[in-house]
Amino acid sequence: MHTWPVQDAKARFSEFLDACLSEGPQVVTRRGTETAVLVPIGEWRRLQAAARPSLKQLLLADSARAEPLVPERGNARRRQPVAFR
Repeated sequence: MHTWPVQDAKARFSEFLDACLSEGPQVVTRRGTETAVLVPIGEWRRLQAAARPSLKQLLLADSARAEPLVPERGNARRRQPVAFR
């Protein structure tokens, strides 16, 4: 992966983009710190698809259940019996 200072990436954007398409992801640095990556769209879409959970994973995840469906035992309120006359 090639590293580009932000000034060079801005000044030579066409070259920056061509390098991304021919060589793969390109890293952008600001003040010597890696801050961003330019990746080809095909790789971006592949990464996005891999990051999404499947429906099966969502349904089986503990976080999918917001609250228990059955109240805890002993916490249910009961109606008072009605006296018949």
